Parts: sequence; C-alpha cells; structure tokens
Amino acid sequence: MRMRVPRNLEVLKMGAISYLDALKLQEKLASNRKIHKIPDTLLSLQHPPTYTLGKRRTDHNLLIPESELKRIGAELHYTQRGGDITFHGPHQAILYPIISLRDIGLGARKYVENLESTMIELASLYGVKACPGKKCETGVWVGDRKIGAIGVRISYGITSHGLAFNIDPDLDYFKHIVPCGIADKEVTSLRRETDLVLPTEEVIQDQLISCFARQFGYSNLVWKDAASILSDNGETE
Repeated sequence: MRMRVPRNLEVLKMGAISYLDALKLQEKLASNRKIHKIPDTLLSLQHPPTYTLGKRRTDHNLLIPESELKRIGAELHYTQRGGDITFHGPHQAILYPIISLRDIGLGARKYVENLESTMIELASLYGVKACPGKKCETGVWVGDRKIGAIGVRISYGITSHGLAFNIDPDLDYFKHIVPCGIADKEVTSLRRETDLVLPTEEVIQDQLISCFARQFGYSNLVWKDAASILSDNGETE
C-alpha cells in the first residue's frame, strides 16, 4: 500500500565498514529514531568477510572451527537479529533500515515481505526471476539457489539489521556454513544468474536503494554525508 503523505528517507552511503562499527551506528541511530530525534534512515554498505549468528545461536551451522576463521580472513559475530547464520562480504549489497514501523503502519511480517520484494525487484532489472523462500526458507531465491538474505531486529517498533543481496561475492565463503540453517541449498549471485553485463556495484547499490524506497512508499530520498552522521552520533574519536 502506498502512503498518502510524502515521506522522507535519509540515505547514508557508508561504503565498506566493519560489522562492529555498523552495529554501533545502528544502535545509536535506532535509539535516536525511537525518540524522534532523526527521521527514517537507510544505511547502504558492504562488510569485509564476516559470519554472523542470530539470537538463536546456532553455532552448529558454522562448519569450520572458529580458530580457522582468521586463516580464511573472516570474522564471527553474535547478533540480536532474527534468522540463522549468514555471511557478509565484499561484492554484496547490504541495506540496514532504521525505520519506525508504527509511523508507516506496517507489521513485522509485511515489513519482511517488503524487504523480499525490494530484492526481487532489483533482480528483475537484470532479467532474473527471484521469489520469496518456501515455508521456513527466509530470504530471496532463484529456483533453489539463494541470492538474498534477510535478518531483522525490531525493538519498540524500530527496525535494525536488514537485507544482504549477492552481487558477486566469493561464494566459497558460503561453503563453511549452512546458510540460514537450510541444508542442501546452493547460494548464488546476480553475476551468476544474469546474462547482462553488470554496471558498477555503486550503481547496483543505488538501484537497490531505489527499489527499497518504492516498496516502502518513500517519495523523497535525502542523501546524507557519512562523515557528518558519524560525527553527529559521536562515532568519530
């Protein structure tokens, strides 16, 4: 459903940022959003190689010893989001919405469906037919291959964490986990699934932002400078 009142979304393009720095920033922005100090905000970024576990702590879905992670150049972090283990890394587009579901009148299920639709719309721009997972399968799939992951946290009606869409990551990293806890399923990427020549990743990340804004009914995007937000939130020392 489209919102009748024009809605602003502040967009913060972070480039590559460590998982912990992004987590700290999300927590600060979510607490500011809760007290109406900031409007709805969207972080667009990439992470260095990182495995994250949701609050269910399903360590058994990490298939290599933690001691091996350093050798393959990856970190492991425990989070408060929903969902199972997932991988974040270079050449994967990540969106972390910090928005008030109450203000836009969405429940948790519809919110997740809109995140799915955001990635499905992006894939369709490149002739790739993606769809939501079947029962108990989160994220977005091309056939039985997963192209996008979703893991969200909602606290006091404010969202954090979000979605990760595979543009062209090193898929070998996914071999060390049972992605999202679903065995016998492949992971794929836009590069693998499309016959089209891909533009730069920045272009694709901007397209993902546009798809998000359309799906959620934001009519006005306000692009914010990352450095100014970090300093506003006391993140720079």
